[in-house]
Amino acid sequence: MAHALKVSLEDLYKGKTSKLQVTKTVICKTCDGKGGKEGAVKTCSKCHGRGVEVVIRQMGPMVQQIQQQCRQCDGNGEEIDPRHKCKQCNGQKTVSERKQLEVNIDRGMKDGQKIVFHGEADQHPGVVPGDIVIVIEEKPHPRFKRQGDDLHYEAEIDLITALAGGNVHIKHLDDRVLDVTILPGEAIKPGEIKVIEGQGMPSHRHHNMGNMFIKFKVRFPESNWTSEENIKKLEEILPPREPLAKLPSGAVHEEVFLSSLDLRHHKDMNGGGSDAMDEDDEEAHQHGPGVQCAQQ
Repeated sequence: MAHALKVSLEDLYKGKTSKLQVTKTVICKTCDGKGGKEGAVKTCSKCHGRGVEVVIRQMGPMVQQIQQQCRQCDGNGEEIDPRHKCKQCNGQKTVSERKQLEVNIDRGMKDGQKIVFHGEADQHPGVVPGDIVIVIEEKPHPRFKRQGDDLHYEAEIDLITALAGGNVHIKHLDDRVLDVTILPGEAIKPGEIKVIEGQGMPSHRHHNMGNMFIKFKVRFPESNWTSEENIKKLEEILPPREPLAKLPSGAVHEEVFLSSLDLRHHKDMNGGGSDAMDEDDEEAHQHGPGVQCAQQ
C-alpha cells in the first residue's frame, strides 16, 4: 500500500514530522476474525471450501463447462449461520479503521525516497499484513532548484553592482538571509555562475552540506540613461575598446545604425512578415477594383 506525500523544499531542508490519516482493513476484534460465534463457521456445502463452482450450460449440440465464483458463499469457501454472525463485521471478519501515522521527514530526504511502516497495511485472517509505503514528492520551489544536495539560484543585479561591487540578499530555506558580497572590480558577467560552498541541502543522514550555485542576471540601464559627458568619463574609466579587424583591400564600407524592434519586426522574426503581406496584396489584385454602378 503506497501513499504519495507532497513535501516542500523548506521541510526537506529543516526536517519535519507530518501526520497522515490512512483508512485500512483490520481484523474484527469482536469475533477475533472468525466472522461469528465459535463453531458458527462451516465449510461451504456447495463448493466444499474451494470458493468456486462448476456450471454446465447447454449450447445447442454443445455442452459448455464454466468455473465461476460460488454464489452460496461468495467465494469465501465458508458459510456462517445468519443467527450467529458477528454483528460488528457482519460475518466479514474484518472492519475498516482510520489510523493516524506520524511520518518523520529527515533533513536532506529527496524526491522519490520511501518511508516504510512495516506491517501496517490491510489485515486479513491467516495472512501476514504488508507494509504502508510513503513516497516523498518534492514540491516545486519558486526560487530554488535542487540537484542532488546542491541548490541553484538566479540572482538579478544592476550594472553598477556587477562592475563596482555591492551586496545581494538571498533568503534561505530556513529563513536566514545570506548577505552575498560582490567585491569591487570583480566584474560579474551576464550568465556567470558563482558558488557559495556549504549553503546547499543537507546530505541525508550525514553532516555534509551541498553547495549553492548562483547564476547572475545583469540588468542594464535604459537607452540614453546619461549625458555624453558622463559617457566620455565612462570611456576613460572602463578598459579600452578592442580594435576592429582591418578591412581587406577593396572592401565596400557602409555605415549603418541600430533601431529598436517594432510590431512589424516581431512579425518578421516569427515568420509572418513580408511574405504574408505579399500574399494579401496578390489576392487584392486578383479581385480587381470590383463592379461599380452609377445612377443615371
